[in-house]
Amino acid sequence: MRRSRLPIVVTGLVLAFFYLPILILVANSFNPARFSGGWQGFSLVWYERLFASPEIWQALRTTLVIAVSVTAVSVVLGTAAAFALHRYAASRLQRVHYALVYTPLVVPEILMGISLLMAFVAAGVPLGLFTIFLAHITFCVSYVAMTVLGRLQDFDFTVLEAARDLGAGPWQSVRRVLLPLLMPGIVAGGLLAFTLSVDDFVITFFVAGPGSTTLPLRIYSMIKFGAPPLVNALSTLLLAVTLTAVVVSRRLTERRVGSGPSLP
Repeated sequence: MRRSRLPIVVTGLVLAFFYLPILILVANSFNPARFSGGWQGFSLVWYERLFASPEIWQALRTTLVIAVSVTAVSVVLGTAAAFALHRYAASRLQRVHYALVYTPLVVPEILMGISLLMAFVAAGVPLGLFTIFLAHITFCVSYVAMTVLGRLQDFDFTVLEAARDLGAGPWQSVRRVLLPLLMPGIVAGGLLAFTLSVDDFVITFFVAGPGSTTLPLRIYSMIKFGAPPLVNALSTLLLAVTLTAVVVSRRLTERRVGSGPSLP
């Protein structure tokens, strides 16, 4: 019986739908044509103008400061929340806790942005970097918690008991056994939080104030006032940095998992 080629064709069409626009964007970043109407040769003119634009680099600096801060806080809070949810999942209070952690994942971003804006205005908090920082934490913690919680589903807590039997203290068993085994989930949650913080536009649009323009807001203003070639060059650089970070984190995670936990 002849095997059908339909699954291969459908898979190819789906992959082309996903990745062909990205490839076109990368190609147009090297096209000197302003409106990408046709290929006019290979050129780095848009990258030269990109590096000569201080507004973009200021927005990038602001975005990275917020993203790194949000990731650090979200990893700590999200890991603690995931551990509490898994360890004490039987109580009714933990069901409420789980609902509170899970809710930001399903609430529409525009609704969350409006509600956070109203909360900050009602509390008299001036809009700026601090409000963006708080707003990003509200949803990044949930993503980290769900990622680490998935790692905890297969975790064997008898390993911690064995470490205690071998003479390890509570903090030592956590640092030497628990954290190394959970590190793949923690790293994945941290990367997800960092990516979501850098990428967020809707919520940031509502809670940003004067002088707190992030990179997505800057890109929106560039597209609005007609600067698509610079956006192509900037997107290509972000894509390269993202792929590099994913590869490096993957290598570090595999190396850490391969070494395994150890006790002195």
